[in-house]
Amino acid sequence: MSTPPQSPDPTALQPWFEANVPGFCGPIEVSPLRGGQSNPTFRIATSGADYVLRRKPFGVLLPSAHAIEREHRVFEALRGTTVPVPVVYGLCTDPAIVGTPFYVMDFVVGRIFEDSRMPGLAPTERAAHFDAMNSVIAALHSIDPVAVGLEDFGRAGNYIERQVARWTRQYRASLTDPIDEMERIIEWLPRNAPPESGARIVHGDYKVDNIVFHSSEPRIVAVLDWELATIGDPLADFAYHLMAWHLEPTLFRGWAGEPIDALGIPREQDYAAAYARRTGAAVATDWRFYIVFSMFRLAAILQGIAKRAESGNAADRDAADVGRQARPVAEKAWRLATS
Repeated sequence: MSTPPQSPDPTALQPWFEANVPGFCGPIEVSPLRGGQSNPTFRIATSGADYVLRRKPFGVLLPSAHAIEREHRVFEALRGTTVPVPVVYGLCTDPAIVGTPFYVMDFVVGRIFEDSRMPGLAPTERAAHFDAMNSVIAALHSIDPVAVGLEDFGRAGNYIERQVARWTRQYRASLTDPIDEMERIIEWLPRNAPPESGARIVHGDYKVDNIVFHSSEPRIVAVLDWELATIGDPLADFAYHLMAWHLEPTLFRGWAGEPIDALGIPREQDYAAAYARRTGAAVATDWRFYIVFSMFRLAAILQGIAKRAESGNAADRDAADVGRQARPVAEKAWRLATS
């Protein structure tokens, strides 16, 4: 079990809040927030309002990981669009205040389902929540990056090739116990990649527990955890979201093997068709490559979590257990690739 991340010093934070947060009224109380395996996140309670602070972890970090600067930028860019994001108050790159760079955003009130099957909802409510998720990712992929000032947020073209190279480096840089299936997938992906479907803003980690729903309505009030966002292939981004139909709840917050009709969870084909209607995209009928690619990315991410747990700088106390899922996810991906 990882050590909980060190909380920022309220005394050191107060001058920054006074200078950057309109209407700020101290004193400050800091408490860690659970959820998220990458960047330590804290609730900042004040007499006037609550905020959230996200900072990079301490210690040696993998290249391009923990990109809170990118999160901050995409929040600013998407404000006022049909994709709901929190209001942000500033990015601080001076490590003298809390030890690493950080940004501050509104604390968004709502429901976050850590169990992606959304316990406590009636089947009709659950179906409506899934439709809201579908609507928002379709809205994201319908935004022209140039129109919101994100034309240089990532390189257009060769997205799959670049992503395979990036996550191969990340996986190998965070290796603890070698996973044979990962090496086989690394060879398989470039040989089987389909033509790209376009260049749009991609979230990179769009899943149930990164979404804040309204407290009582099937409506999304904020999408969180954008550190993997870039310009890329929207079908690959949507497929990462579809991956939950292929993963069991015990593996990584999916619903494979669950009675989805009784729960009100749409079938994968119907969910993909709804996305196609909303975006006008020519959605692939064979998702095998995209799902294998998504599982490969997930396994690489999980391997990074395992390495941070081993190094003692993980953001969540359950990081070691989460990181151990890298191997079974990779094994499942290879079975799918060779089916």
